[in-house]
Amino acid sequence: MPNIGPVQLIIILLIVLLVFGTKRIRTLGSDLGGAIREFRKGVGDSDDSQTAAASDEDSKPASKND
Repeated sequence: MPNIGPVQLIIILLIVLLVFGTKRIRTLGSDLGGAIREFRKGVGDSDDSQTAAASDEDSKPASKND
């Protein structure tokens, strides 16, 4: 895989800027940031619910079936 140097990176960024424009890039950036925040929040909520379920199972008394 070829290495991307600083000159190539600047050229790519300039092309992206020309194609999308500054307003669209800002909108895309904020949308992407919001999506990442929601994803992390969802993953955190999932971990919290799994932790709560595991602690509930540990705190339940064992039932005796005699």
